[in-house]
Amino acid sequence: MKETTTAIILAAGQGTRMKSALPKVMHRVSGLPIVHYPVQAALDAGCAEVVVVVGHGRDVVVDYLSRTFGDRVKTAVQVEQKGSGDAARAGMVAVGAQARHVLLVSGDVPLVGGDDLRVVFAPLERAGGPSLVVATCVAADPAGYGRILRKDGRVVAIREHRDLQGDGERAVREINAGIYAAGAALLRDALAALAPNNAQGELYLTDIIAFAAARGRAVDTVQLGEDVLAGVNDREQLAQVDRTMQARILRRWRTAGATIRHGARVEAGVTLEPDATIEGGAVLRGATHVRRGAVVDVGCVLTDVDVGEDALVRPYTVAASSRIGARAQVGPFAHLRSDSDLGEEAHIGNFVETKKTRLGKGAKANHLAYLGDGVVGAGANVGAGTIFCNYDGFRKHTTTIGEGAFIGSDSQLVAPVTVGAGAYVATGTTVTQDVPADALAIGRTRQVNKEGYASRLKAQLKAHGKEKESEGSKK
Repeated sequence: MKETTTAIILAAGQGTRMKSALPKVMHRVSGLPIVHYPVQAALDAGCAEVVVVVGHGRDVVVDYLSRTFGDRVKTAVQVEQKGSGDAARAGMVAVGAQARHVLLVSGDVPLVGGDDLRVVFAPLERAGGPSLVVATCVAADPAGYGRILRKDGRVVAIREHRDLQGDGERAVREINAGIYAAGAALLRDALAALAPNNAQGELYLTDIIAFAAARGRAVDTVQLGEDVLAGVNDREQLAQVDRTMQARILRRWRTAGATIRHGARVEAGVTLEPDATIEGGAVLRGATHVRRGAVVDVGCVLTDVDVGEDALVRPYTVAASSRIGARAQVGPFAHLRSDSDLGEEAHIGNFVETKKTRLGKGAKANHLAYLGDGVVGAGANVGAGTIFCNYDGFRKHTTTIGEGAFIGSDSQLVAPVTVGAGAYVATGTTVTQDVPADALAIGRTRQVNKEGYASRLKAQLKAHGKEKESEGSKK
């Protein structure tokens, strides 16, 4: 059996300072839950097994982990929140027999990466290396953090802030980062020996340091950057971490050749190709992919959208779960709902809404239209004010428009209905039956003009209004 490193992610806490019904680790940083990041970091670091300890609100955490990571991640339950040491004990129950080393990581450090975690457990793999490694950093303001206590340069203990003894310990600026690596056997022994000898009556994971030091086992430290180790305990820290994550993401894509203007937001799952341009105020979310040469203009919000090469998404377009083809143009003020699929060079203009509709190459709907559950052929033109009447109150139906067809302004197409290739639907028509290819469909009421009647009608309306005013004054 191959011996491996297992990561235990401690994500069971309630996070009371978040003042939220949602578990702390499920609050989002750049589009992903906090817990996603340390789990992904552990996988990136090469951990063969990842165990996430859950507790408060565990159903929502387990559901996310299962959907996102599948069987690459296991969970263990901390039934009562009795401290970080108790959480680590719960995690160790799920650790496989093949684990030689165990990496312990707090679940609320979203800025830590796989390279950082490899640095922490790498010393354990050296011949004659330490038995335990703790990640530390030197903080400008150590208030609230556990301090690293040393004797003759050797780590002898970690003291939580509330349990610090005297000004000397309070002056220590080297803080505990909440990331540890240890031999699995040593860790099991250390966790079994934990006792609630502190102000909170909890089992502190930090006490494993004193356990190892008292038995002459070598304890090393690895110093990481303060920005990497920033944790999240309240909404202000959540915002700070999100800003740092955004700066990383934008730097990455700018370095790769994309232009991203100040004020744009690009979340963690988004990908940008070289020469893509994202203007200020745009927000890209989910698995959005913007291809080479495409422009996403000011104020657009795109979620899970594939934007084709050289496409133009004009200002204030909102789109989700859709595809915008190469050289297509969308907006301004357009709304692409789920499963909209715009072909090459298609145009969707201002105040046009689509839903589950496919437009062929060069098809256009440039003004004030609703296209729901439709198939629009290549080169077809849909006029202003057109509505696909797709819902009968019980089911959705499809409107099909053939290649090169012309739909006049203010038309209503009552689905299911088909307009054939090259057909012409006159302005103001209500289409309730199929229109053959190359046919003209007209469905208007007959217009009647009454000469000289407008002035008489105005006089009658004016007189009627005065009568109503007189009746009102008598009441």
